[in-house]
Amino acid sequence: MSFWDHLEVLRGTIFRSLLAICVFSVAVFCFKKFVFDDVVFAPTRSDFWVYKLLNMDVKMSLVNLDISAQFFVHLKVAFQLGFILSFPFVIWEIWKFIAPALYQNEKRTIRGVFVAASFLFYLGLYVGYVLIVPISLNFFLGYKISEDVVNTISLNSYISLFTSTILAFGIVFEFPAVVVILNKLGLVYKETMNKYRKHAIVAILCIAAIITPADPFSMLIAAAPLLLLYEASVMFCKPRPAEEEVAETAEG
Repeated sequence: MSFWDHLEVLRGTIFRSLLAICVFSVAVFCFKKFVFDDVVFAPTRSDFWVYKLLNMDVKMSLVNLDISAQFFVHLKVAFQLGFILSFPFVIWEIWKFIAPALYQNEKRTIRGVFVAASFLFYLGLYVGYVLIVPISLNFFLGYKISEDVVNTISLNSYISLFTSTILAFGIVFEFPAVVVILNKLGLVYKETMNKYRKHAIVAILCIAAIITPADPFSMLIAAAPLLLLYEASVMFCKPRPAEEEVAETAEG
């Protein structure tokens, strides 16, 4: 196809993806009570099952400081959850766009990677929701610079921490899928992953410190699944082909 034909196909891909996000967003918007009371605000209550499991005592109440905040928070959460729910469809649309450019053997491999990408995304969301958000809330609510300062948590503040944390983990958990694709393209090999393992550990600890602004214990808990993801990426990476090693040695 010509450049303009490719552009037209891309336009259709983007349009269908945005339409799916909008449809799911509207659906989420209509189920306000379930979405907020049973999902979004569940980690704010002391009876949340994670707190019982980890023996945490987390009690908090939210206040609204802006007259229009509740409406716009509703819209924001509906759009973000709409994107989350439509993610497999968006991935499918992206796959249909790039598949014609691949050889048959490449299609089989990359198709599996795209399927795994959806699973990893939801796994990351789950880890962020049941592990990182509760740990972060437990730390921040218990941290005081003075007994005279009372924590009064605004609705916008909580929603910002909640959405940024779970979406960050959803994106970070895509790392193995990205590595496998780069491996198939000949840009990353098992030897490279093993060589830079120590650098990766330092980077993972830094990422964990950023996406979980909590205590060192929480940072290590957040880093554990990321380290497992790195090792999984190494496991699925293929070694450098022998002919490339010979060529590289000859050039050296």
